[in-house]
Amino acid sequence: MKRHAPSAERNREPLLPVLRELLPSRGNVLEVASGTGQHAVFFARAFPELTWQPTDADPDAHQSIEAWRQEEALPNVRSPLALDASSSIWPVESTDAIVCINMVHISPWEACQGLMRGAARVLSSGGPLILYGAYFIEGQPTAPSNLAFDASLRERNPAWGVRELGAVTEEARAHGLERDRVIDMPSNNFTVVFRQRGDR
Repeated sequence: MKRHAPSAERNREPLLPVLRELLPSRGNVLEVASGTGQHAVFFARAFPELTWQPTDADPDAHQSIEAWRQEEALPNVRSPLALDASSSIWPVESTDAIVCINMVHISPWEACQGLMRGAARVLSSGGPLILYGAYFIEGQPTAPSNLAFDASLRERNPAWGVRELGAVTEEARAHGLERDRVIDMPSNNFTVVFRQRGDR
């Protein structure tokens, strides 16, 4: 049941200090598209004052998340919930922060639209929406690796692909979320932070 993603092993350490700066000192964190569950247990261990709520649209992912949760036996990781980011109905009414790692490019554009719509609805005042992944940045040269990655994604599914950060930002603004910062990460990835307009 327990699945393992090498990318989760690679990016969790670089993400940790960034999350230390961005996440609240206590409260609830909603992870959208938790995948294998590796991030959930790793970050829950690192932030014992935060309660981590993993979610995923894939039932197979739930089994893997639960296997990791049972093995680690951490008191601050909840059982996974079914959450389709593109849906207008989420199983969570409120949260202090949202973390979404490597979903926006490995999903249809409707998932990004739904993520912004849902985040604006459930985030507490000033709470961050933290995205991690590959993006095309306006005015910056595109790394050949990201072009190749985009091509491979679209070959797997034409609805997938590395997104233009400007388009993601406009979608966020349409739902009252303002881009707070963009942080360079290893391997041509970025952490992008949005907050409710006026609550930065």
